[in-house]
Amino acid sequence: MPAAPLPIRDGLGPDRVRMPAGAAARTVVEYLHAAHPGEDWSGRIAAGELVDEHGRAVDVHTRYQPTRFVYFYREPPPEVPVPFAVDVLYRDAGLVVVDKPHFLATIPRGAHIRETVVVRLRRDLGLPDLVPVHRLDRMTAGVLLCTTDPALRRPYQELFERQRVRKVYEAIAPYRPEVQFPRVVRSRIRKRHGELTAVEVLGEPNAETRIDLVERAGDRARYRLFPRTGRTHQLRLHLNSLGAPIVGDNFYPQFRRRAPDDFTDPLRLLARTLEFDDPLTGRPRRFDSRRVLEF
Repeated sequence: MPAAPLPIRDGLGPDRVRMPAGAAARTVVEYLHAAHPGEDWSGRIAAGELVDEHGRAVDVHTRYQPTRFVYFYREPPPEVPVPFAVDVLYRDAGLVVVDKPHFLATIPRGAHIRETVVVRLRRDLGLPDLVPVHRLDRMTAGVLLCTTDPALRRPYQELFERQRVRKVYEAIAPYRPEVQFPRVVRSRIRKRHGELTAVEVLGEPNAETRIDLVERAGDRARYRLFPRTGRTHQLRLHLNSLGAPIVGDNFYPQFRRRAPDDFTDPLRLLARTLEFDDPLTGRPRRFDSRRVLEF
């Protein structure tokens, strides 16, 4: 996808609309008013914030351009602020490594736009090109690696794609005296588009996790998890399959809807450590979360 002709503003990039072939509109503005009547197109034109793919301002006389895009800023709907900070563990000219809190999404998506790691860091650190090179889901806390230079994005993403990153997680879950640890859990995980939860199904395993028991506190235990693969909700599903669903998990074993302003009882899952050989220098790197999972 080509670069947007409008810059990042307040941590957010512009939206775009494609003008379809065959529309009856004579001008861009005529089409936009008909197709998206609730938008303030006149205000955007007056501010010079409606542009074509080349960054040229669109006005009321700009001819309709079938199959082309126009770009503009759109104010996202109000969100419930997430009352937890993103802590910076490391920063240099090309990398930012952060300690993500629970409840904060990694990237803008769905109902979570401004309240995301990406938008916060772009805005607060003044780094418009910052992107994560891997993902942590909204309910998981811990180490997240980001690049700030588009030229560096691919080398670091390939580390994760080629499974050259050693990832260590921690979780608090019920103590299961009948289960022997350490153990390796393998299963086939299927996640259908549009469904919130994933399931384990019969078939060739596509997910593997080694699980160690670290300590016990009453009827709960601290586990260390070493995922070899990175399937959606893999760690949640693998602990749940042992009869030890992670404390605070509102997805497994049964989905429970959580109110947007409920920041109590977080998922006790933490991305504790990332280790890899730097793709540019070859030097070993290790980053550790400073967060503590309480029983």
